[in-house]
Amino acid sequence: MTDVIDKLTPEQALQIIRRLAEKGGAIREALVAEANGLLTHVDRDDLAQQVFDILDEIDVQDCLDRAGGSRDDYVGPDDAAAEIFEEELQPYVDQMKRYHDLGMPEQEAAYCEGVILGVYRYEKESKSEFRNWCEDMPAECAGDLLDAWKKRNREKVRRAAMDSFVRAHCPDWVSWLTDK
Repeated sequence: MTDVIDKLTPEQALQIIRRLAEKGGAIREALVAEANGLLTHVDRDDLAQQVFDILDEIDVQDCLDRAGGSRDDYVGPDDAAAEIFEEELQPYVDQMKRYHDLGMPEQEAAYCEGVILGVYRYEKESKSEFRNWCEDMPAECAGDLLDAWKKRNREKVRRAAMDSFVRAHCPDWVSWLTDK
């Protein structure tokens, strides 16, 4: 017999998790423990590779398809590239904020570092054609991401640790991303 769990859609699995959580008691506690265990471990290097891969897979044709005129507006290729780049990074920005909302500052910082490192590697290592269309976007997006993190994390020790990370892993962005 086929395992029904393996055949659930993500939406069905989420619905089951919510129903089980609503039951409370030991089942809810087990779900919370599993969720905390999953969220607690942030592998910065794996995350950086994931971010690099997602950005590196952007097809320049998507940019060309989005660029151009419409009845109301004209979108230049550079603007289209910026939109696509930001859209690809948005799920990571959202996850970083979720870590903050959950009161997980260490994980939020590690996640921020992983995303910044992935974007930095994309700027330095990508050979994709799209990379040429969004030359300024990696540093700009990393700066925006870090600014958002800094607004939520004002502790000097955390900020100094983030600056140390940038100095060690993103040397070309030190003047752009670190506190002076």
